This record gives sequence, structure tokens and C-alpha cells, in this order.
Amino acid sequence: MGIDLGTANTLVYVSGKGIVLQEPSVVAIDQDLKVPLAVGEDAKKMLGRTPGNVVALRPLRDGVIADFDTAELMLKQFIRRVHEGKTLVQPRIVIGIPSGVTGVERRAVMEAASQAGARDVYLIDEPVAAAIGAGLPVAEPTGNMIIDIGGGTTEVAVLSLQGTVLSESVRVAGDELSESITHYMKKVHNLVIGERTAEEIKIQIGSAYPTHDDDDATLEVRGLHLLSGLPRTVSIKGPEIRESMSEPLSVIVDAVKRTLERTPPELAADIIDRGIMLAGGGALLKGLDTLISHETGIVTHVAADPLSCVVLGTGRVLENFKQLERVFSGHSRHL
Repeated sequence: MGIDLGTANTLVYVSGKGIVLQEPSVVAIDQDLKVPLAVGEDAKKMLGRTPGNVVALRPLRDGVIADFDTAELMLKQFIRRVHEGKTLVQPRIVIGIPSGVTGVERRAVMEAASQAGARDVYLIDEPVAAAIGAGLPVAEPTGNMIIDIGGGTTEVAVLSLQGTVLSESVRVAGDELSESITHYMKKVHNLVIGERTAEEIKIQIGSAYPTHDDDDATLEVRGLHLLSGLPRTVSIKGPEIRESMSEPLSVIVDAVKRTLERTPPELAADIIDRGIMLAGGGALLKGLDTLISHETGIVTHVAADPLSCVVLGTGRVLENFKQLERVFSGHSRHL
């Protein structure tokens, strides 16, 4: 079983079956009874809409486990759902994690997975998994550059011969882009909006680079007006949303440039030939590939299915376990 334990979404791949589960990483818990009421999509609908005794939580922040018990609960539910309630199955699990996490954070992921019923737990760095999932030839002695923009972290890595030559992980990604929209709406339009609304705005009219289409794009946004304290609808345009996201986007672009500056010349030549690959949910932001091409001067491609690159990569590793054994990030655990 391969798991992409993401800040925003969790995806599960089962050997021989493909991707069997794709759910938001959200858990709704009844605080009085301390039991989970809903996990995944059902819990996401409750974000910001729960009564006093129910909390909808995202157990992962910035790509790492922030709330251990809730994360374990969520993993258990997902594993059970995949195995249709059978509890005796003890799967071998490969989990994709950000490359910049600490040893303590790695152990937390392994603990959560083994508590959730895994027999063996292997960790793989997300950029490596994303590159394998996007179909890059990671086993060959050529340089491949991948940028994996998730919900909580952006991973920039140069890979060659099944290993990471260079990598940089910045904790600025999809969530920060949504947050910058929330701040902008508050500052400029005096409108308070929730994280779901901010995400909707980003998906519908957000863009990273000017194009003709998004200059005319407008969207009606509903929220609470700060001054009157009453619900209000405001009309916003594409360019102002692009402007509001410029700061987190420049952090991502700087991380790419820093990694390119440190790349050995032979590998840099390969990257110029092959281009840069974008993966992760953040790759779906309109014009992001154009922005990175414009800033680095290197052709940038978006993976065929950016959202599921990491989980497809963990699945390929499972199915070709012997050939790809070297990709694991050292910390495997046999129970």
C-alpha cells in the first residue's frame, strides 16, 4: 500500500488496484465523546461550519503531523476503508514525506502508520516519489528537476541515479497562497472569508502569470463585512488575486533559483535539455509553469496528473520493490 500523506489530501494506492482512495486530510471529532464523526470529504464539508462540541481538524500542517492522535485516527480510518473493514490485514506501507522533515517528524509518521496497523513502514521523499510518478527516468545517470507543490510544502529537487543530488523544502505552498488571498480580502475589501472560500477563489480565478483570459475574470465572493458585521458580497477580479499571491509565489521561485545555482554543471546541462517538471496540487495554478519558465529561462512542464504523482510514485516503488529499493530515505521499520 502506498500513501501520499498530504497536508491537504491523502491518497492511497493499493498494489494491483491503483489509486483506491483520494480524500481531504480532515477529521471531524466529537469533543465530548472523543470519537471521530467523519473523515475525509465529509469532514471537509464541516470545516468552519461545526457546532460547539464538534471540531473539524487538519492533523497535518506544513507537510508534517501536527496532531499525532488525530493523524493516527485518520490513517486507521483510511486503511480500514481501503480494506473494506477487514482488520487482520497488515499491509506493507510506503509513505511519501517532505524531504526537509526532521528525524522526530519522520518517527512520528512511522509511529502513526504502525499504530494504524502496518507491518513494514518505508518512507520515501516526496520529490523522488513525485518524479517516479510523473514518469521521469530517475534510475538513469541524467539530471531531472522536479518541483512538488503540495498544500503545506514546496519541494524542489534535482535527482539522478535513484537518489537526490540536491533538494530544498520551503514551507510555503497551496495553503499559504490561500492564506494570502484571505489577508488580501480582509485588508482591501474589509471582508472576512473562510479557508474553503479562499481556496475556491484560488482555483477559479487565481493565476501566477498574466494572460488575456484572467484579466476579465471576475468572481462574486461572499463573506462577513468587517465594518458592519453583516454578510456581504464583493466582486473581485483576476489580476488583484494574482497580485495578492505574489509574495508566496516569489518564495517558491527563489527556492527554484537557489537550487539551480547549486546544481553541478553536468546535471544543469541535462535540466536545460529536459526542462523542469511541476507536480502536486499547486502545479494546477494557472500560469505557474509560465512564471517559472520566465524567471529561470528553462522550459517548465506540468505533470500529466499532478495531484496523484506522489501516490503513483509510491505505488511504482511497491510494484518494483527490488529495483527501486535504493530510493527509500534510510528509515524503514520492520515489525
